[in-house]
Amino acid sequence: MVEERIKMANTRMTAGKAYLDRLNDGRRVWLDGEIVPDIRSHPAFRGTVRSVAALLDLQDAPATKSQLTFKTDNGAKAHIAYLIPESKQDLFRRSEGLRIWSEATFGIMSRVAGFYRSQLTGWYIARNLISREQPYFPQKIADYYAYVRDNDLLVTAAGHDPQIDRTKLAHELGDLYTAVRIVRETEEGLVVRGAKMIGTGAPYMDEIVVSPHSKKTDDEQRYAVMFAIPASHPGVHLICRESFASDREDDHPLSSRFDEMDAVLVFDDALIPWERVFVKDDPDAIWRIRSDRMVSAISLHENIVRLASKLEFMAAVGTELAESIGITKFAHVQEKLAELYAQLEAIRALLLSAEHRATLHPLGVWEPALEPILTAKNLGNRYYPRAVEILQQLSGAGMLQVPSTIAELSGPLGSKLRTIYRGADRDAEERVKLLKLSWDLVGSRLGARHELYERFYAGDPVRTYAGQYLAYDKQPLLDKVARVTG
Repeated sequence: MVEERIKMANTRMTAGKAYLDRLNDGRRVWLDGEIVPDIRSHPAFRGTVRSVAALLDLQDAPATKSQLTFKTDNGAKAHIAYLIPESKQDLFRRSEGLRIWSEATFGIMSRVAGFYRSQLTGWYIARNLISREQPYFPQKIADYYAYVRDNDLLVTAAGHDPQIDRTKLAHELGDLYTAVRIVRETEEGLVVRGAKMIGTGAPYMDEIVVSPHSKKTDDEQRYAVMFAIPASHPGVHLICRESFASDREDDHPLSSRFDEMDAVLVFDDALIPWERVFVKDDPDAIWRIRSDRMVSAISLHENIVRLASKLEFMAAVGTELAESIGITKFAHVQEKLAELYAQLEAIRALLLSAEHRATLHPLGVWEPALEPILTAKNLGNRYYPRAVEILQQLSGAGMLQVPSTIAELSGPLGSKLRTIYRGADRDAEERVKLLKLSWDLVGSRLGARHELYERFYAGDPVRTYAGQYLAYDKQPLLDKVARVTG
């Protein structure tokens, strides 16, 4: 596996430059009915690609290098998400590095932030406990973990079956391009056919892990397969949604830089080499791997770090909106701003609680407390849409009352427009930029996508809340009542 690509570790090439070079690998990214020849230069992708490259370069920057990376046992420099928390200090170090990483994109870039890197780290830590009937899993996942860590590769995942008829199981839908399944086995590996959704960030990632997100039944053994592929893997097509990107950076400051493209993966009888097949024909094993408590705690910890960064950005924009038109003296505005602050502080407190209540796992790693993490994740499903609503209320129609471009402030009507669009505490250019940022965040196509994403990225909120109920230790609560009722 190490020979699949030339290792980039310990070379003089910057992480961002190495990433840009890796993207020229023949990946089949489909947009508007055509394969994109080079996503580095295509207007739908280049802004995001440049942002990712700049983010990776933070690993080489003197001010952030020590916080974002660590040295592995073999001397390679690795991203902080791959750090195994063997001490409580390691856990805090991971948290701080992930915070810096997330805040570089204001919490908007979710998959590049490190969730699946963290999940892979959890799988590696627990590889000997969660495999059981899959004897090759521990070594394969260890090799894969070392490969992506030492080559500083970006990882995303695709696990949901296509939404065709949700009253039926995958095997009841027929064989023509439904959910990914094994169609045959060869000496070289498995041949798989079908589709998986939704590969967030897949077009500009290095690696994609594929496995079912929902539990498969014994009748669906051929669908119970877990493997990893490079984004350019033969026989794999990445079908993109409509682009929300913009090439007008001044007028669309977020859409021009952070359109985290979503894609459906179509496998056209793709051969998956055996060394990249982690599990096959075993629904129970895949479910154990996906639901392991320690793995969930390690990976979801990153999610909450990112959520705090994103809610902090929402609170900052909301505050600026109110300040810009002098409405902070009104009680109903103060109430709305306080709600944004309360959201942020609640998530921060839950994050700190998870870290300080961490316990030493039998495997010798410090495991964040899962209960506050699950609480923060579930609250985030509701907090973010409410934050969007608050920003809309604070602005009113202000986001719609801006010139089509900031450049118009310097045009023929510039002197008049600079008078009309000025704010209570800033000039017209500053206020128009703020309003355009706000619209990009909560009103644009990108903004709508993010609201939907935050509602459902972790699954159906009804199920995630029900899952928290089922997993919660309710006995101490019942004992309290019993002390009164006898």
